[in-house]
Amino acid sequence: MPAPRHPRWTLSAGLLALAALYLWWFRDSAHLVAALLVFVLPIALLLPFTLLGSARAAFWAGVLGLLLFCHGVMIAWSEPAQRLPALAATALSVLVVFASSWPGLRARFGRRG
Repeated sequence: MPAPRHPRWTLSAGLLALAALYLWWFRDSAHLVAALLVFVLPIALLLPFTLLGSARAAFWAGVLGLLLFCHGVMIAWSEPAQRLPALAATALSVLVVFASSWPGLRARFGRRG
């Protein structure tokens, strides 16, 4: 099966899933507003542009994915009670990083015709 030509759908789905996860994760937190500003707002701002296929938005989504990956690993390691959502955030962050990097990886390592 050939690789998808436009990984923007995978990237956008990963971002949407991350936003939903963070909304669910911090739903009862005393720091809900801070969590919305730090975790959900950047994703919400990037999402429409990734759906449109913006390369700049894909780049920033990859950078954000790396930051969220670090956060997920840190929480999974330090707070056992929150390990499951932290590992889910880590996995979704890896998906976002790879989806945002896929066009460049394909251009660099793809078959030359």
